[in-house]
Amino acid sequence: MSGILTLNAGSSSIKFGVYSEAAEPELLMVGQIDNLGPAAKLVIKGSETRDLGHADHASGVRAILDVVEPVLKGAPKGVGHRIVHGGKSYGAPVVLDAGVMEQLEAFVPLAPLHQPHNLAAVRAAQTAFPDAVQVGCFDTAFHKGHPFVNDTFALPRRFYEEGVRRYGFHGLSYDYIHSVLARDYPDLHAGRVIVAHLGNGASMCAMDGGCSVGSTMGFSALDGLPMGTRCGQLDPGVLLYLLEQKGMSASEISTMLYTESGLKGMSENTNDMRVLLASEDPKAAEAIDYYVFRIRREIGALAAVLGGLDGIVFCGGVGENAAPIRERVIQGLGFLGLEIDAAANADSAADIGAGAAKILVIPTDEERVIARSVARQMGG
Repeated sequence: MSGILTLNAGSSSIKFGVYSEAAEPELLMVGQIDNLGPAAKLVIKGSETRDLGHADHASGVRAILDVVEPVLKGAPKGVGHRIVHGGKSYGAPVVLDAGVMEQLEAFVPLAPLHQPHNLAAVRAAQTAFPDAVQVGCFDTAFHKGHPFVNDTFALPRRFYEEGVRRYGFHGLSYDYIHSVLARDYPDLHAGRVIVAHLGNGASMCAMDGGCSVGSTMGFSALDGLPMGTRCGQLDPGVLLYLLEQKGMSASEISTMLYTESGLKGMSENTNDMRVLLASEDPKAAEAIDYYVFRIRREIGALAAVLGGLDGIVFCGGVGENAAPIRERVIQGLGFLGLEIDAAANADSAADIGAGAAKILVIPTDEERVIARSVARQMGG
């Protein structure tokens, strides 16, 4: 066996990467399986697309094995998995044995949209590659160690001790951005930075000296910014109203908050930012207005957490590609030292700032963070 395989499993897709076995792994192949179910497709970036027919996570992992074995010249030596929730227990990557898997199953209620599919891919990979080291990498880990005031809710203290606290998410993305800043922008890395991970899921992280000290996401991946289909911050009284006055069940509310809200719910159309930006429908414009408003509001809040601001980094599908959103977010934030270079922004340049505080666009790479973690585990 040789090499590293990374798996990032969602409800209807599995992203994968193949890396060399090295301290800084080299990417050899990248792809994904889309539309798990009756009409699944396997896409190898820059190469080919295969129709798989009906596929679930287990058969999807077996299909991935078929295409990666020739590259790895056998089965992988290590497999790394993105796992959304590590709870109170896990602040670093860990080898996934039976005891760890049992604990991670207990976190399913904390991330019902992601955790079950992450764990399904782990079980499938353990079956397909029984001799490989299986490593779990947690989206919550980067935020572990927040100051208490950024970690708690104003509930009876016993709930905090039981694990009802602000975990924060998108930690693998923030870990990668942190590594790029340390390598390419060491002065900024040592300072006060807000990283805006804007994709179908969206959050922001306040970093001080490369460490997370605040996040817009909290107990679940519903909190903070409005997202593609998730609501973002919500008055808890709304949930009581839906339960008591509208007669909605907990399951109905969960489905609405996770899959029918956000940009999709507000626009009554789509969660695709490209479509919304091109639309002439007033509801699309209002959805974007609210999205931008909330990002700007959270920038102000995180700048207060940091006690000032030296720079901001955009990443994620929207953050990396939607120049109009970046421009609207920065507009009027000159009081924080944020001014945008319109031409550089239109070209999605790496540095799009024109003020005292830096504004960067850095493509994130969660899979590379996973591969690095596997390489460290295999190295002892």
